[in-house]
Amino acid sequence: MGGESAIVVGAGAGGLSAALDLALAGFAVTVVETAAGPGGKMREVVVGGRGVDAGPTVFTMRWVFDELFAAAGTTLADELALTPLDVLARHAWSGGGRLDLHADTGRSADAIGDFAGAAEARHFRAFCDRAARIYKTLEEPFLRAERCRSPLDLVRRLGLSRLPEVLAISPFATLWGALGRHFRDPRLRQLFGRYATYCGSSPFLAPATLMLIAHVEQQGVWVIDGGMHRLAEALVRAAQRHGAVFRFGAPVDTVLVERGRAAGVVLAGGERLAADVVILNADVSAVAEGRFGTALRRTARGVPQAARSLSAVTWCLVAEADGFPLHHHTVFFSDDYLAEFDRLQRDRRLPDDPTVYVCAEDRDFGSRGAGTARSDGAPGGPERLLVLVNAPPTGDATPPSAAALAACGHAAFDRLRRCGLVLRHRPEDSVVTTPVDFHRLFPGTGGALYGRASHGWMASFQRPGSRTRIPGLYLAGGSTHPGPGVPMAALSGRLAAAAATADRDSTSRSRRAGICGGTSTR
Repeated sequence: MGGESAIVVGAGAGGLSAALDLALAGFAVTVVETAAGPGGKMREVVVGGRGVDAGPTVFTMRWVFDELFAAAGTTLADELALTPLDVLARHAWSGGGRLDLHADTGRSADAIGDFAGAAEARHFRAFCDRAARIYKTLEEPFLRAERCRSPLDLVRRLGLSRLPEVLAISPFATLWGALGRHFRDPRLRQLFGRYATYCGSSPFLAPATLMLIAHVEQQGVWVIDGGMHRLAEALVRAAQRHGAVFRFGAPVDTVLVERGRAAGVVLAGGERLAADVVILNADVSAVAEGRFGTALRRTARGVPQAARSLSAVTWCLVAEADGFPLHHHTVFFSDDYLAEFDRLQRDRRLPDDPTVYVCAEDRDFGSRGAGTARSDGAPGGPERLLVLVNAPPTGDATPPSAAALAACGHAAFDRLRRCGLVLRHRPEDSVVTTPVDFHRLFPGTGGALYGRASHGWMASFQRPGSRTRIPGLYLAGGSTHPGPGVPMAALSGRLAAAAATADRDSTSRSRRAGICGGTSTR
């Protein structure tokens, strides 16, 4: 085999994983990326001369990258320095205490017992068992496999004998409803309901299947030395070692379709790059809108505004933090979760009282930050912080006004103060990103960060798979199967590369040849 060329459009997690696998399969790979560097949503923003993670901050499902780097003849540990977290996340309420979840389930159960009583600790263990069963049911036939078109397709993959397992993943119940049957304490329902926001969804609309995220976290959460952006750089290095070529600052204007199949791309400057295979690591809505050419519009269904996942408002800061013992991941919950999501989903407005997530990138890792770590794990000086609140995905339609953004910022930082956290920073040491900015960075999305929201039992089956109706054109990224998040996007890239390789190999005995009449065929 060999000799075929491939162009990967977009250097996010999906595109980088696809590029590496394609290079290993013998394709001559070129990656073209609009931005000045790799990463996609794994962005790094420079604030006060220091790089701050401005996108995903939680590294889970390590096995995805262990397998990816192993295929390339290296190891994740050789490419990156990772530290496992003993405390997965810290959670706080303005009037209801503080709770840490630990990597060790027993320690978490003990913490929950101290926080909410022995009965809730027992309920937590049952919840963990259920989350593990859901994950184990779905890992092979759904996460690792080509797109399932329907629940019936999933049943066929598992076999009728495992139909009870399919029903046990609770696709028809909401996450919030299922949590109400597990926990009596509303704070615990709020805490575990937050897993819906990991894929930009509302816990009141998302299926109970998302409980599997609890199991994913219990399998380990790591911190990458230097931030998540280092993962993108490591994937670039691995792909380059196997011959992949990267062109940054090279936006694509059109994907070429000739004789009914993908044939390459045209860059914004007019340069044409020919290829046998094109993998689009872009939001499916951008494809459906024709941003890569009108010929591609029917290859993907766009996501209606009402079905979009959440956006965000973020503040990247270099600040001094006092009064609350931040961990690497800390969540400060609103007083009324239902009102918060009604405002986001129904009214399409920023919440009056938002839940606030803070990533303290230098916490517990003093050698990575400035100065000497204090006894509470904080660096002895200003530290890098990402502060995030959920926002409606209206960056292309009715974006929040300057006054609404200012009010949201005041409410977010007031929430932190009510929980005891005071942040002090200079105005020049803050970079704010809004749904409008996310829409500009990721066109076609309106600022939605996760593609289609996981609302309703069919949502997971509505994401497109790798293959399209145009031969030689494949899709990857968080808006495609199997879903959003860095490891899932990486899996989508691997699935796209596997599909392209399988399609090449299935036609390998029918190379280009002349036949009677002078017609060329493949």
